[in-house]
Amino acid sequence: MVRFIAVVVMCISFAVSASSPKPPQSPETAAAESAEAWLAKVDSEKYAESWAESAESFRAAVKKEQWPEMMTSVRKPLGKVVSRKLTSKKYTESLPNAPAGKYVVLQFQTTFENKKDAVETVTPVLDKDGKWRTTGYFIK
Repeated sequence: MVRFIAVVVMCISFAVSASSPKPPQSPETAAAESAEAWLAKVDSEKYAESWAESAESFRAAVKKEQWPEMMTSVRKPLGKVVSRKLTSKKYTESLPNAPAGKYVVLQFQTTFENKKDAVETVTPVLDKDGKWRTTGYFIK
């Protein structure tokens, strides 16, 4: 009987701990995860998908038909991504020439086949649906 009670207590403890909510992610972490998933689509030349998963403000500024052309002209000469490392992440609620909002400016040190020392800047915004979505992408 004691063993049965111990097993029941262990099962209840496990169920409670398994159903406990995870602590919320920081904006920087959530935005970085979103940006990395978005970059994976761009790296795979899934430009239509990357456009569809971008922020509302991005989709309003760049037409769906333009995005693949823009990305092909910029990314094709660089070749495939060899490596990418997140080097900085900064939360802000204001950016030049952008409406007030919740943004995270991320910088990645990236090596492409044909450009060894590039910096990719990806700026996710907390969109109206509560998800972090890319609103800006630049390569230097």
